[in-house]
Amino acid sequence: METGKLFNLALDIDYSKDAVVSKTIIKKTAGTITLFAFDSGQGLSPHVAPFDALVQILDGECSFSIEETIFRMGLGDCIILPAGKTHAVEALKPFKMLLTMIKINDFSVRRAD
Repeated sequence: METGKLFNLALDIDYSKDAVVSKTIIKKTAGTITLFAFDSGQGLSPHVAPFDALVQILDGECSFSIEETIFRMGLGDCIILPAGKTHAVEALKPFKMLLTMIKINDFSVRRAD
């Protein structure tokens, strides 16, 4: 994405039949912001990430699982996926989301006393 240009997240990525589409918005060593579009029935299998990640639903409906808990999500819903916990997602209807991952461990941030 170009800096200094106006854009609309929900309109900036299109659905693709029977697929998951992703578009990197920002990629830096400190973290990434990625836009996703999932067709109905598509998803990501259970996996673990080393850092917390914020998910924001921009369109449609999905089901996120974190460990054994399932969250049904729709437009405007957000959830923080905790580092080190197994999570997965499935599109109940076509849906779009923004995933923000900041790659900093709490242990690496130190307060100056």
